[in-house]
Amino acid sequence: MKKQKQLGQHFLNSSKIADLITSEAAISKSDIVYEVGTGRGILTPLLCKNAKRVVSIDSDRQLYEAALSNFAGIENLTLQCGDGFKQNYDFTIFVSNLPYSESRRAIEWLAQTTFSHGVIMVQKEFAGKLLSDISSERKAVSVIAKHAFEMTLISNVGCKNFDPPPRVDSVLLKIRKKRTMEKTLIQTINKMFSYRKKKIKNILGQFGVETDMDKRLDDLSSEGIVSIAKQVREYVIKRAQEHI
Repeated sequence: MKKQKQLGQHFLNSSKIADLITSEAAISKSDIVYEVGTGRGILTPLLCKNAKRVVSIDSDRQLYEAALSNFAGIENLTLQCGDGFKQNYDFTIFVSNLPYSESRRAIEWLAQTTFSHGVIMVQKEFAGKLLSDISSERKAVSVIAKHAFEMTLISNVGCKNFDPPPRVDSVLLKIRKKRTMEKTLIQTINKMFSYRKKKIKNILGQFGVETDMDKRLDDLSSEGIVSIAKQVREYVIKRAQEHI
């Protein structure tokens, strides 16, 4: 099956890495596993071995139809074709070899979703941004991820473990949910970072909030940024209610 470039598909071909992902997912008989990106199915049957149920979804219809044929005998598997981040399944464990172009969207979606833990494959550079403690390297998604999850680097994964091989290496991360974030809070953090070079007092002025805080976002901790974003969100909500 040919790679579809528009979807950024690079298929995992290492059974060793697949086994590592399954092991780190720590699946029990009470777990419902949600796999975004069925791909060629190297992970799917492994996930099914210990799970109560696995829901695996892929946006590529050819891959979906191949999985229907290849895994027809697995009773605890539900296969779907569609956008994995527009579904409303209940699950306890998330597993995905994320297309690089979808990584930020996935983190924001997971931050809003209730689950226990997960194992994700992301581009090494993106993982560095998520895990970095250097404020100048921090992005909005870094703040969101650190607020929502505990993150642990499991392993580096070289590009030769994929077919076709991407131009960059990947990283396996284990994420454990700490708290669920509201969409409006995520949107507020993203908007604040669109003005990141400005001082806090000027950033908050964009929301109609007055403050004399002379610092910049890079001077604050991630939790400090979230705290300010919560205050801004509450102010915006209150102001909107007053105009109803």
